[in-house]
Amino acid sequence: MPRSLSQVSPETQSPPLELLLFRLADEQLYGINVYKVTEVVHCPPLRRMPGSHEVVAGIASLRGHAVPVIDLGHAIGQAPVEPTPERYVILTEFSRAQQGMLVSGVERIISTRWDAVRAPPGKGGPGFVTAMTSLDGEMVEILDVERVLAMLSRAEAEMPIRTVESARDRLPENLPPVLVVDDSAVARGQVQRAMRSIGVDCVLKNNGREALEQLRTWAELGPLEDRVSILISDIEMPEMDGYGLVSSVRQDGRMAKLKILLHSSLSGRSNEDRARNSGADRFLAKFRPEELAAAVIEHLALPA
Repeated sequence: MPRSLSQVSPETQSPPLELLLFRLADEQLYGINVYKVTEVVHCPPLRRMPGSHEVVAGIASLRGHAVPVIDLGHAIGQAPVEPTPERYVILTEFSRAQQGMLVSGVERIISTRWDAVRAPPGKGGPGFVTAMTSLDGEMVEILDVERVLAMLSRAEAEMPIRTVESARDRLPENLPPVLVVDDSAVARGQVQRAMRSIGVDCVLKNNGREALEQLRTWAELGPLEDRVSILISDIEMPEMDGYGLVSSVRQDGRMAKLKILLHSSLSGRSNEDRARNSGADRFLAKFRPEELAAAVIEHLALPA
């Protein structure tokens, strides 16, 4: 018999969430996943580049590399952070790309559980806060950094014709929708556009717990493969993360054969290995719609 949501313990199936805490000019406490942080340094000299986005404070030369530094306060609509040596730059890696985040101050690293993280009020909206937790009575806001990075990227190019033609030739007709799970509205929209370009519909959910509830509802109605073709899930989400979702799906015999792609801005071999060990069929970096579309086509293609 499938286990109820109350019987599923995501924290036993997922690594703890470790957050680097920092502040901006408004003195609100913010957090970022330490897996995305490569280094924290005092703000180095920054060089402004003509034509750069207004939220880019400048380019820093760090370890022999030119790294764009984003004024995180300015980017989320708060007061700008002055790029003085007393301030800090959090060096991050998202989807194989490096960038710095200019912040007012850095505090410490804390460890918490994914089920202790909650979506903010009005979840799924256009705000920059994607999740919240608390520390000693103080609220910690986890920012949707992917939304910040999307501000800096150019408009997405159309899907290459070869990918669209491959989908037309290889995907079956009347394919059930893809279940897309991500707490970032920007990321959900990017995946949805990629799927639409190859003729695949989507059902969108904000976190792993919502997705698991939907999958169980579908499974009660009949064979799951008649209602969903593949699951594309983020890893970092409030309430239940991607690893917890994959583990719960694999424990339910009605869902065991569901194809699962973990789609994350986390980088590195360790995250790829963890995704594979969790039971996912594949790990994909975000912001690469052609790679995502090709992976979906590969997993859902008709036999040759």
